[in-house]
Amino acid sequence: MIKVNFRRNATPKGLLLIGNCMRKTLFFCLLLLIGSCAEEVVKKPENLIPEAKMTNILYDLALLNATKITNPSVLKQHDIENMPYIFEKYAIDSVQFVQSDLYYASIPLKYQKIYETIENRLEIEIKEIDEARKRSTDSIQNAAKAKKDSVTGTLKFTPKSSQPNK
Repeated sequence: MIKVNFRRNATPKGLLLIGNCMRKTLFFCLLLLIGSCAEEVVKKPENLIPEAKMTNILYDLALLNATKITNPSVLKQHDIENMPYIFEKYAIDSVQFVQSDLYYASIPLKYQKIYETIENRLEIEIKEIDEARKRSTDSIQNAAKAKKDSVTGTLKFTPKSSQPNK
């Protein structure tokens, strides 16, 4: 039968030694972690692409990749390959792009900021496209209503902009 001791401070002396050793090890690891965060993981390349330009490059790359997935025939029709197109448009080479991308990725907060900017731009673009699509659909429906009314000889349609304010 196993006896269980429920008294407070009933810790064996061996566990206290392990606990102190663990605390020292944990403290040492924490110091190493803090010290390593101050170091540059990747050295800044000489031909670093500026942050704003890198944001534009990654934005265009996101659009091209989305197009490649959803409608690849458009890219084929215009003979566009993603990376050569990006390199030509921004006058960069593959080494410069890779080194700059690696450098920004080694600074997580800066890289996150770049991708949040890209995400915001994409959301704004989607919203504008959805609004344009809705306006187009509304105008098509309004034109169809006006045409139906002209068949009966009466015009019941009045555009929203010409309706009197109440």
